[in-house]
Amino acid sequence: MNTVRVEDAVGMVLAHDLTKIVPGKFKGPAFKKGHVIRNEDIETLKDIGKNHINILELKDGYIHENEAARRISRALSSNRIAFSEPSEGKIELRAACRGVVKINTAALSQVNEIDEVIVASIHTNTLVEEGQLLAATRVIPLTIDEEKIIQVEIIGESFENEIITVQELRPKKIGVVIIGTEVYEGRIADGFAPVMREKIRHYGCTLLNIQYCPDDLKSIEDTINGMIADGAEVVLACGGMSVDADDITPRAIKNTARYVVSYGVPIIPGNMLMLAYKGNIAIFGIPAAAIFMKNTSLDIILPRVLADDKITCKDLAAYGHGGLCWGCKFCTYPACPYGK
Repeated sequence: MNTVRVEDAVGMVLAHDLTKIVPGKFKGPAFKKGHVIRNEDIETLKDIGKNHINILELKDGYIHENEAARRISRALSSNRIAFSEPSEGKIELRAACRGVVKINTAALSQVNEIDEVIVASIHTNTLVEEGQLLAATRVIPLTIDEEKIIQVEIIGESFENEIITVQELRPKKIGVVIIGTEVYEGRIADGFAPVMREKIRHYGCTLLNIQYCPDDLKSIEDTINGMIADGAEVVLACGGMSVDADDITPRAIKNTARYVVSYGVPIIPGNMLMLAYKGNIAIFGIPAAAIFMKNTSLDIILPRVLADDKITCKDLAAYGHGGLCWGCKFCTYPACPYGK
């Protein structure tokens, strides 16, 4: 790479993007790689502090930062990911659909241990929208030894180029069972139904039915089983999840399910949540926190179920690190540490 005074660079081809920064207003390329320098560019170049520019001459075995970023991106992912064009040597990876992002953190660390290669991502298991930024990658120098990029590609191949992927949300039929004698008898107003309707709509699913049950074991079991017989792919059993004498929902779920993942999760709010399975059908026991708090453990776990993650006890235990909501005055979830 040769350094040339801007006054002597007219007619030469720029070797890399040149960044312009206007504090608080703009940061981006003023001139793109490949731009042919003109007389009228000289003053602009000086205005952004460029009195010299680089003219690139690649040595054997080295590749340009843009080509390196393209190859790293392809090594990282091949599943529901859209790649940007290189800008200032950086490529962004964005979600090609709505879903749950999956980051193989061990593989990501292997890539970042390679000198002069960097990949930065959002947290794994985050619910993302189509077009949302998931990761960005680049190399540090303008040119890099190709052997380092080959190392990235070998790591990518060993993980089937699925270090960063998106599992698409699958719209499912959801049945809601609202439990509590006081609600069933009309003594108090139900607070669960409007909340569950909105959540089901938000996650793109279909509400199969809402049914009410008293605090009666057989009634709850029969209603859950009836929901499943009617085609429910997820059942949300709301209420009766505490340790009070009349709260028997956990026992009813256990009797109905084939496998209980956990009763209680290290996520607050919503730590009394229960998750069980009957075959591939997920049965949730949902505590009252879901009525009063905008986001609870349900909003962390339900999207993964909708993305066909089979949740394990180990998965739930891992939420202990990051499972405490900060209780911010203005909620920005999921763009926050909660559940990460």
